[in-house]
Parts: sequence; C-alpha cells; structure tokens
Amino acid sequence: EVQLVESGGGLVQPGGSLRLSCAASGFTFETYGMTWVRQAPGKGPEWVSSITSSGSSTSYADSVKGRFTISRDNAKKMLYLQMNSLKTEDSAEYYCANLAEGWGKGNLVTVSS
Repeated sequence: EVQLVESGGGLVQPGGSLRLSCAASGFTFETYGMTWVRQAPGKGPEWVSSITSSGSSTSYADSVKGRFTISRDNAKKMLYLQMNSLKTEDSAEYYCANLAEGWGKGNLVTVSS
C-alpha cells in the first residue's frame, strides 16, 4: 500500500521559514519523480515543485521560485520542501505526491502575523 505522510507544517510569520517532510512507503521511491502540490482554502490545487527520481533535476512554480527548495533522500525514502521568505499567499494545505501512485493527506501551512 502506497503511503505518503507529510509533516513539518504549522503557523509562521511572514518572512519566516518552514521545512516540510514527506515519508514514503509502499513503492520503490527511488524510481519515481516526486511532486509537491498545495491547495489554499476555496481554490483549486496548485503545482508547487517537482524533482526527478535521482534528484538531479528540479522545477518550480513561478510563485515560489527562488524561495522554495525541493530535495529528496532516496536512502531514507524522504521528500522535503524547504520554504523560505514565506508570504501570506503561501498559506495552504501542502500535499506530497507520486503522480502515478497517489497523494498524501496533506499538511497545513499558515503564514500570518
């Protein structure tokens, strides 16, 4: 059974940082590209970032480019999203996804003063 479990979210002030983690199990993690998707209240899902299976290539939405960094540790079957210079508009439920196998249940990030 594919499981993706996000952690590390919470409340942070504008300009602050958070690091999201995603623990993967139930599939051969090291052979899949991975993705972070977010959904703000009342809005549709928004692609945030993706990383290739080896971690050698990454891509970002324009809205987070230069502020967020995606990474992975294949030995630990972990996916990460380092979020810096957070803005109120970054507030959302953040999902870790293997687009072929499934999504996690999400982790809430709230950016507010």
